Amino acid sequence: MKGRDLTELAVRNLREALLRNSLTTLGVAVGVASLVAMLSLGVGLQNLASQRLTKSGLFDAIFVTSRLRGMGGPPRQNSLPKENAKPLDEDARMHFAQLPNVVEVYPQIRFLTDVSYAGNTYSTNALGIPESSRTNGAFDGITGKYFSSADAEEVILQMQFAKELSPQPSTLIGQELLLRYAERRTKPAEQIAKEQDIDAQLDEMMSGGISITSREKKLRVAGIIESDPSAGIGGFGGGRVFLPIRVAEQLHPAQPSDVQDFVRGGGTGKPTYAALTIRVKAPKNVLQVEEAVKNMGFQTFSLLDATRNLRLFFTVFDLFLGLFGSLALTVASLGIINTLVMAILERRREIGVLKALGATDGDVRSLFFAEAGAMGLFGGVFGVAIGWLIGQALTWGTTFYLHRQDLPGVKISHVPWWLAVSAIAFAVTVSLLAGLYPAGRAARLNPVEALRYE
Repeated sequence: MKGRDLTELAVRNLREALLRNSLTTLGVAVGVASLVAMLSLGVGLQNLASQRLTKSGLFDAIFVTSRLRGMGGPPRQNSLPKENAKPLDEDARMHFAQLPNVVEVYPQIRFLTDVSYAGNTYSTNALGIPESSRTNGAFDGITGKYFSSADAEEVILQMQFAKELSPQPSTLIGQELLLRYAERRTKPAEQIAKEQDIDAQLDEMMSGGISITSREKKLRVAGIIESDPSAGIGGFGGGRVFLPIRVAEQLHPAQPSDVQDFVRGGGTGKPTYAALTIRVKAPKNVLQVEEAVKNMGFQTFSLLDATRNLRLFFTVFDLFLGLFGSLALTVASLGIINTLVMAILERRREIGVLKALGATDGDVRSLFFAEAGAMGLFGGVFGVAIGWLIGQALTWGTTFYLHRQDLPGVKISHVPWWLAVSAIAFAVTVSLLAGLYPAGRAARLNPVEALRYE
């Protein structure tokens, strides 16, 4: 039987029992819609998480500490000997900046400060942030504006701290705050040698030429941010007053490493960093740069392991969503079997006539396969459309709820092209499998008994 004749017969048979075949096709569409809606939800949530984390700058960042200090706690057994470890100073920072695929290297400058405003003083901590944080989404939804320049003497306040300063935080924008902090000063060895007071000279030699004094600085409030953006810029959270990293470096605030040098004495006299953050061009460059930094004698940490666990979680999540979504399609396949079996009973005479005219078992089987495949194809196309609409409704409902809570909207559902094509192909495959039994039963029908049936 020619393909054209087979198609015409299949279409005619589907039209003859239009209501029953339409309901069966609708069952397939509902099954595909549930599958697409669930998987689109998993894909959308995965994209949302990946975009937010990538935009935050965590995936392309490497956090570096010195093996002389480590991350705290007892020394590791596999750490380098102290004589082979290097201090995390400005020379190390310059070497990191010269590595291939490195975009920027900046220190983690966090310090305690007393903020004075309207005659009151509040203790909090300040954090220097790099210029790259302007575009990484950390300050989306800011009230006011970002720093006017990389070295502007301005601050951005975290909302909770701003409420402590004033019941109406928006009135703080443009106002000046007075920051009182501890400044590190380093006296070169040449000046120590010229010290006339022997006792003072011995004290300075014992402290490595390091002194810590109290300083004050006036800064203008540029903006106020609701959330804590420092978690996405290498600060690991906790900042309440943010200022440009260049300004923070110019203030020379005392760091925990400076206090260690001061207490231990005998320091190099050169300022060292507690930690440095290396930003690379793309996440794929992290391993290469991280290995190079380790070979220089430093400890590193990146979030690549966390991303692997995140992908594993979403893979399992999508698997379970797909399994639950497939249940409805499995039920719909039973409807296809029922429809085709009923068609055999109603068309026994027609099948007998076809076989009497020379149709083979394969032709009859192909006819029923074509009908099952057509129901699967139309059901798959309509199901993808319905699943997409369900996903858009979920996104709209979520966005509406978030806007009611004064939060930005998000897109939680996404139907990529491969999901749509796979869903249609899956629907056709399931329909063909459901048509195996009816097609085989029709092919085995005896033409004599079929013609005698009526």
